[in-house]
Amino acid sequence: MSVKITGVGSYIPTEIEKNDAFYNHQFLNADGSSINNPNTTIVEKFEEITGIQERRYAKPEHTTSDLSYFAAEKAIENAGIDREEIDYIIMAHNFGDVKHNTVQSDMVPCIAARVKHNLRIKNPKCVAYDLLFGCPGWLEGVIQANAFIKAGIAKKCLVIGSEMLSRVIDKHDRDSMIFSDGAGATIIEANSSEEDGILAHETASFTFDEAYYLNFGKSNNKELTEDTRYIKMNGRKIYEFALTEVPNAMKACLDKSGESINSLKKIIIHQANEKMDEAIVKRFYRLYKKQVPEHVMPMSIHKLGNSSVATIPTLYDLILQNKLVGHEIKKGDVIMFASVGAGMHINALVYKV
Repeated sequence: MSVKITGVGSYIPTEIEKNDAFYNHQFLNADGSSINNPNTTIVEKFEEITGIQERRYAKPEHTTSDLSYFAAEKAIENAGIDREEIDYIIMAHNFGDVKHNTVQSDMVPCIAARVKHNLRIKNPKCVAYDLLFGCPGWLEGVIQANAFIKAGIAKKCLVIGSEMLSRVIDKHDRDSMIFSDGAGATIIEANSSEEDGILAHETASFTFDEAYYLNFGKSNNKELTEDTRYIKMNGRKIYEFALTEVPNAMKACLDKSGESINSLKKIIIHQANEKMDEAIVKRFYRLYKKQVPEHVMPMSIHKLGNSSVATIPTLYDLILQNKLVGHEIKKGDVIMFASVGAGMHINALVYKV
């Protein structure tokens, strides 16, 4: 028996926020001091490093559970299954439902329960729970679904990665330009074939020194009297950490799968930062004394930004729908998913389509 992705769906918000929208922001350093460079220079350097030209923000009336529901409906339709037969809904996110013009997280009931409610699933044996695992959350949800199915606990799982980062960013922090909103969903099922599906996976959590590289902190504007917290990150530390540890996890996963480095058709990596992702993949291939093949790493970050747990499933869906120019995935292709994020968590998965 193997475990396969039988349905994919995504929801990409329609509201586009281009880089020039940040020209009028008051960017400050973490200590509250002024930044000497003008905003036009800050934005230009940002685009050069991250590759992000624009990002998507959700409409004011939508929340994370809404985006998750939209993506889930598409995945269920794509898989052609009866939703009442879903055994688990695994909902990967990090900040819950945050309403427009607030930064207060609402996670009771859990987001998975809200999605199940919106899907109108009556079956009480369909277990819905949330997974808080940083940006690698969707991929870890797939790994958990794989374990449930292999253990005979489940036959069909709905795994969703959804985030609304536009509601938890500090407008005085340059890093606010990175983040965006979106949702991706997948149906994971048992399959009689032993030749395809999930071949191997690898997960690691580095918390001794690295736990707070991503965290919640106060605004860079120290004149604000509010005690509101926003998403904060130590970009340099994350970059250095990712370049060392992510390629190692990817290699461990590929070696465990029994597939050759030459068999990899695509590496679908978390869309965090174009320069960082390129460096990670380059170091991964260097571990095998190989050059990075052309077109092996599809990117969506240029237009969609970094939507955390949603980046991998939305990118995968775009490719399957032939909406990403120059990239396609065919039956029999060996691909790798890989991610890194808050915790610090790392994971990778080798999959044969």
